[in-house]
Amino acid sequence: MKHPIFTPDAPPPNQPNRTDGLTLMRSIKDGGIAAAFFDPQYRGVLDKLNYWNEGSGRGKSRSTLPQMPEKDIRRFIAELGRVLRPSGHLFLWVDKFHLCEGIARWLKKTDLVLVDMITWDKKVLGMGYRSRHRSEFLLVFQKKPTNAQKCWTLRTIPDVWEEIVVKNHPHTKPVELQAQLIRATTQAGDYVLDPAAGGYSVLAACRKAERHFIGCDILG
Repeated sequence: MKHPIFTPDAPPPNQPNRTDGLTLMRSIKDGGIAAAFFDPQYRGVLDKLNYWNEGSGRGKSRSTLPQMPEKDIRRFIAELGRVLRPSGHLFLWVDKFHLCEGIARWLKKTDLVLVDMITWDKKVLGMGYRSRHRSEFLLVFQKKPTNAQKCWTLRTIPDVWEEIVVKNHPHTKPVELQAQLIRATTQAGDYVLDPAAGGYSVLAACRKAERHFIGCDILG
């Protein structure tokens, strides 16, 4: 790829790529990325609730995906911190279990600072022995130096976002929310990274926002 922020062996932009996210990020030079999304495949709430019917029904497709050990999640976040430009944003998807238990250990030795959180109301009931899960949470990190006034250009994004999605992947995420966040934190010509792309909702969001996408998934 002939672009100053990539090495020559980088995969092509603006399309799905089947490769490992750490391999992809090694082809990106320090500080080249304007914004990034990360939705790690952790077990989290599945282990916490210990569902007797895991592997069957609605949860089958999610439970059979390759799991990402915590040490690999930390490696991904360290690389994301490296490739983000100063004041760039990382949008990290977590479930209720990880939100309550805390993920500070994932951010050790990075320049990433938690600056906001958005709750995605999926409008569809999910799992739960007590309250049924209907939300996911998007933690917003900014690489130092933190700055909102110059680095977040939209002031109309609510911190509770309602969006129903049609799933094409167990980790399908809200395209319109992600497009709004991309518009808020990037400029024309910028690159947005997703190193664990799943159903490529970030690619769809980049197309809506008219930004460049670079990303991959080990399953294609």
